[in-house]
Amino acid sequence: MNGKKMKPALKTGLCLMGLIVLLAVLGPLVYGYDPYAQDLTAVLLPPSGVHPFGTDQLGRDILARVLYAGRVDLSLMVLAEIAPFTIGVFLGMAAGWFGGKVDWVITLLIDTFIAFPYYLLVIVVAFVTGAGIRGIFITFMLVGWLLYARVAKGMTASLRSQEWVDAARLQGFSDLRIIVREILPNVLPQAVVVLMTDMTGLLVMIVMLGYLGIGISAPTPDWGTMIAEGQTMMTSAWWISVIPGIAVVLTGIALSFIGDGLADLWREDGF
Repeated sequence: MNGKKMKPALKTGLCLMGLIVLLAVLGPLVYGYDPYAQDLTAVLLPPSGVHPFGTDQLGRDILARVLYAGRVDLSLMVLAEIAPFTIGVFLGMAAGWFGGKVDWVITLLIDTFIAFPYYLLVIVVAFVTGAGIRGIFITFMLVGWLLYARVAKGMTASLRSQEWVDAARLQGFSDLRIIVREILPNVLPQAVVVLMTDMTGLLVMIVMLGYLGIGISAPTPDWGTMIAEGQTMMTSAWWISVIPGIAVVLTGIALSFIGDGLADLWREDGF
């Protein structure tokens, strides 16, 4: 990055996200409670030294479930973004580079999906494909690529007319080589910034689907289902919903800081 110092926002985001990931990965391994274990003699216990985040209506330890749910939700958030990110970037680059019928077809697909309210479309697809991880993957495979395609298309169309691209053509380089070796490195920084923002939205969608009962199926811990389970007991057992809600907020803040920090860093580097 041309020797530039890491931005405070990026540093804060990386540290916070690193801590969250570390807790999600190692927490379930070192913490003494089973997230699935029920103890009907310890129902709705408030936070204490024995149960730092309290217990739920079945006597399950909230901290154990929050840690395990973090592993489930974060891994799903990352894995569900891989295919849409890849597909969206390359379809957008193809539309921006070739133009004509290729651009018309891809733009028509984008406009068709965008014409429907995003959250409504996600919920409908989730209902049709069924609850669970499989349904979430199918849902975001269908709609997750749109934003990346729009960003990649606009940047590629503007880069196509640059002098260094004309020079590459004069040297006899193929379209594929120019796209992969010349255009892609310039599109990726902005696409990665968009990825951080979109991952926040995807996490919210995963939590929302779990809250509505069409996301990750019980008894697998999930931040959304945990929030839903405690909503009727907010006055008497607030920790059941509030603790996983805080985990969602902190993860969203970390991703937002990373995205803002990367945008500032790459903007100064001339991307």
